[in-house]
Amino acid sequence: MAAYVIRPRPRPELLIFEHVGIRQAGWQVPAGGVHTGEDLPAAVLREALEETGLSGLTIVRPLTTEDKPHPDTGQPRRTTFFHVLAPIEAAGRWVHRVAGTGGDAGLMFACHFEPLPLRHPLADDQDAWLGLIDPALATHSASGDQPAQGPNVHQSTTDSS
Repeated sequence: MAAYVIRPRPRPELLIFEHVGIRQAGWQVPAGGVHTGEDLPAAVLREALEETGLSGLTIVRPLTTEDKPHPDTGQPRRTTFFHVLAPIEAAGRWVHRVAGTGGDAGLMFACHFEPLPLRHPLADDQDAWLGLIDPALATHSASGDQPAQGPNVHQSTTDSS
């Protein structure tokens, strides 16, 4: 799953991070796997906390589920994207060292809130579904066009249930 963590401001902002010292990894949103017995909402909040250190998040709703190969391994991967709200008073910029024993343990992430729409696409097209929150938040290409939505969508939820 993946989290579009939005800080509500007059111009909404998306929480993104970069790997410190690994610029080629690009801008990313919190994302990761689900532990055995864990539901998706709990997993998305856990991953956001682990990767950014940001707490006090609130899930608004799931947006869509995408099936596509993992960019590094080519293995099948299913990702459910969630709209999540950050506290309005959340810091604008910080560096977080990932704790624990998982694959990201010890990595350092430079986190910040980026105004929407984004001026750069995210790594692995993670920004493809921002328009499901609000069409005005969709990333625009250099030509000003909105990107085409990926073809491998499993389900899309656009109501507030």
